[in-house]
Amino acid sequence: MFRKNVKILLVDDDDSLRDMLSIVLKKEGYDVVSLENAMLALKLLKKKSFDLIISDIKMPGISGIKLLERMKSINNEIPVIMITAYASTNDAVEAMKLGAENYITKPFNLDELKIIINKALHKKDIEKENIELKLRLSEKEKFEDIIGNTPKMLKIYELIENISKTDSNVLITGESGTGKELIARAIHSKSLRAAEEFVSINCGALPENLLESELFGHVKGSFTDAYKDKQGLFEQANQGTIFLDEIAEMSQKMQVKLLRAIQERKIRRVGSNLEEEIDVRIISATNKDLEISMKESEFRADLFYRLNVIPIKVPPLRERKDDIPLLMQHFLDKINKKFGKNIEGFEKKVIDLYMNYSWPGNVRELENFVERAVALEKNNIIRKENIPTDIIYDVSGGEIDRMDFATLLNEGDFDFYGYIDNMGKAIILKALSINNSNIKKTAEMLKMSYRSLRYLINKYKLNR
Repeated sequence: MFRKNVKILLVDDDDSLRDMLSIVLKKEGYDVVSLENAMLALKLLKKKSFDLIISDIKMPGISGIKLLERMKSINNEIPVIMITAYASTNDAVEAMKLGAENYITKPFNLDELKIIINKALHKKDIEKENIELKLRLSEKEKFEDIIGNTPKMLKIYELIENISKTDSNVLITGESGTGKELIARAIHSKSLRAAEEFVSINCGALPENLLESELFGHVKGSFTDAYKDKQGLFEQANQGTIFLDEIAEMSQKMQVKLLRAIQERKIRRVGSNLEEEIDVRIISATNKDLEISMKESEFRADLFYRLNVIPIKVPPLRERKDDIPLLMQHFLDKINKKFGKNIEGFEKKVIDLYMNYSWPGNVRELENFVERAVALEKNNIIRKENIPTDIIYDVSGGEIDRMDFATLLNEGDFDFYGYIDNMGKAIILKALSINNSNIKKTAEMLKMSYRSLRYLINKYKLNR
């Protein structure tokens, strides 16, 4: 692999070996400085920086081991490859303990040395990118727990700052998995209500009677299982913020009761005649177009205008792809802690694939994929081999990379049934997308029964 502007320092007292290596490395495109002893190398290292050092272990005067120790005190980031004779492998092992990146034994194969050099530089590149991403994450790209630095995200940060000090109701719209609740929490945490409760509820997760009880509370005996009085979420959020997720799933009857609570700033527990005043900021969210729902008489216009005082539209991940590397690093750090791992970063091929994937499940899907990769990865870098096939299928338009397939087989790290499952999942996802999630039409397209397709959808957990 040709690399531009990579500086290598070569230290060896064997003139012929040093000259030969210098010629070979320069042909590879490296900028090489060669020196005959460690003393000269140490003097030069104080004045000039290098990307890689190759040093013999056995040298007169200062040995390669001593050079390694002193060099690490000058710059601990430079990878060092040691050259040793076969009989001196104990010295090489000692060098590895002191921080050498790798070693090669004389007589060595030049192609093997090139591979070792390339791996060392590749690892350094990943470590550098990892450090840069972490530094960026600690600055403006991280707003509360929201990650991103694209123009659309910066506008959302500005909007959050501007509206957080008001009490106006907010409606957050965006596809599933875009982080709508994170934005709601950020608004609350920056508001004058930050010291009070933030409570959230998914309005689509409960039937109408239970949702009413959850929101407004109930009194003992008001229905079969009401064994005691219960405080509702509006009461819990008094003086604070309530987050109503999936607001479009609320029934017409519940919409009327919510509208009344907003207008009168009062709530009544189920089974009670007493009204209680409430002071709550309402932030709601939906992945549906409420204006279409209003036209179809599914959502009340008067409630929409009460909730939509300040609208925030969250972009899908495919519209802010420059944020993907930041999000990948953020989730990697988070999941490393969860699993007690220390994975350093991602292969460039993985980042490229993630940058070009369509992300139908948005940020939530990205986090799931990073978690899966961390769980499966046995090395210190996330490799392409541990990326779900549906990503590769999506990015390549359905073409299978035969070289990567062969690599998996040759490395003995190929899971046949896992590969087939991933491919099946990718094909079904693509077919469902073409047919707008219509299972009957998709089954016909794939020439399988409705029942078989439903089984596979459940097996692969595709019913998002």
